[in-house]
Amino acid sequence: MNVTLWIAAGLLTAVALAGGITKTFVPKARLAAQHGGEWTRESSTGFVRTLGVLELLAAAGLILPGVLGIAPVMVPVTATCWVALMIGAMITHGRLGQSGLVLLNAVYLALAALIACGRFGPWSFGG
Repeated sequence: MNVTLWIAAGLLTAVALAGGITKTFVPKARLAAQHGGEWTRESSTGFVRTLGVLELLAAAGLILPGVLGIAPVMVPVTATCWVALMIGAMITHGRLGQSGLVLLNAVYLALAALIACGRFGPWSFGG
């Protein structure tokens, strides 16, 4: 199970890194023109960039504390925060009628919940 949790964390880290880089560095107008980025039309640039930075922090928080052994409790805390982020993403994409993206966000939510439950539970870094 430990290997499964590491794989899940690696997958979510890649997702968070890609999303974070995109939201932080790609111009909002370009994001809004792409499928899945329509929600940015009604959002401020600052809000989009803030989400991007949070996703970059999530990418670091899902892996680095466990690898470095420094505050490893931050891995399940980060995963729990990712669950909250995905709930918001599912609501947003649902309002836009993007059921495929809602389903994709649900998969990311499930991976994050697995990491949170496993790392807070029997497969914690301290146990």
